[in-house]
Amino acid sequence: MPDKEPLLLTPGPLTTSRETKQAMLRDWGSRDGAFIELTARLRQRLTALARAEADHVCVPLPGSGTSAVEAMLGTLLPRDGRTLVLVNGAYGRRIADILKLCGRTFEIIEGAENLPLDAEAAAARLDADSRISDVVLVHCETTSGVLNPLDAIAEAVARRGKRLLVDAMSSFGAIPIDARQTAFDGLAASANKGLEGVPGMGFVLARRSRLEACAENCHSLSLDLHAQWQGFEKNGQWRFTPPTQVLAALDSALDQLAAEGGIGGRFARYWENCHTLVTGMRALGFDTYVPDETQAPIIVTFRMPSDPAFEFNAFYDALAHHGYLIYPGKLTSDPSFRIGCIGAVRAADMNGLLGVIETVLKDMGVSMTGGGE
Repeated sequence: MPDKEPLLLTPGPLTTSRETKQAMLRDWGSRDGAFIELTARLRQRLTALARAEADHVCVPLPGSGTSAVEAMLGTLLPRDGRTLVLVNGAYGRRIADILKLCGRTFEIIEGAENLPLDAEAAAARLDADSRISDVVLVHCETTSGVLNPLDAIAEAVARRGKRLLVDAMSSFGAIPIDARQTAFDGLAASANKGLEGVPGMGFVLARRSRLEACAENCHSLSLDLHAQWQGFEKNGQWRFTPPTQVLAALDSALDQLAAEGGIGGRFARYWENCHTLVTGMRALGFDTYVPDETQAPIIVTFRMPSDPAFEFNAFYDALAHHGYLIYPGKLTSDPSFRIGCIGAVRAADMNGLLGVIETVLKDMGVSMTGGGE
C-alpha cells in the first residue's frame, strides 16, 4: 500500500476531505452547552435537506446505518400492524430480518436485483390485502446500485392511506428527496455516505405526529427513537454517550455540501464520476449489471470477466497496492464486484483508477471479451 491515504471507492465508509478530518481534532463535552448547540444545529440542518421541517423531526443515534434502520422499524411500526417489504437486494432482505427479530408481522414482494422495484406490483398488493398498514423500501439498493422509484411508490402508498418508511442510507445527501412531495413517515440515513461525513452516527427523519404515538413501542432500550426524541425535547441531550467528533465532522461536511451547491451540486458530481467510470470500464471490456436508466450514481456493479486468468482477490490486492479500494460483489446470482462513485472523489480520480485497472489486467494476462453493455 502506498504511503498516501487510499481512495475508498465504496458505498461507505468513503474518502473524506481534509476539512472533515480536521473537524475531529477537537474534544467536546457531551453535556456542555456548545455540544448541545451543535446537536440542535445538525438536527435542523438534516431535516432541512429533505425539506421536512414542517412535519418531521430528526433523531440522531450513535452506531451504524443499520442501527438507524432498526430504530426506525422498531419504533415506528405498530406491533399489531402488517408491513409490506419491497425487496430487490441484500438490504431489503436485511429489513425483513430486522422485522423478524422485532416480532413484527410482514410480507415480501421480491424482484430481480438488477431491476427497480415495481410500483404497480406494490399498489396491487396493497389493494389485495387491506391488513397492510405500512410499506418499507430501500431507495438506492447498493447490492447492485439500482435506484428504486421512491416517488412512484410513495404516491401509491399515500393514495391508499398507508404509511411509508424509507431506507435512504446511500441516497440521502446525494439524490434529492423532498418531503413536501414525497410522503414518508420515517426515513433512515447515515453520516458517512452521501453527506461525506465519517462513520459512527445514523439518524431518522420521523413524522412528528407518528413519533408522538410511539411511546414504549420499541423493542429496544437504546434504539427507542421516541425516548431519544423526548430527551432532545427536554434538555437537548443524548440519552447515551454520543459520537462527539462524528457530529463535528458532519457539521463541517454539511458546510462543504452547501458550498458545492447543495444536493443538486453533489448529485451532478457523482453523476460525472459514474459516467466516467462506466464509460471507461466498458471501453476496457467490462459489462455493467444494472441498466443505464435505473443506475444510481452511488455504486456500480460490474460482472466478473469470463477469462479464468481473472481472480478477484489478486485484482483487488493490485488495485489496493496502487491506492484504490473497491468492494466485492454482493449479488446472489452473478459473480461481480462493485466500485463506488461517492465521497470526496472526482472524475480525475476515476480516470486514474481506469488507468491502473488497464495496467493490472495486462499484468494478470486477462483477455477482456465483454460486450460493454
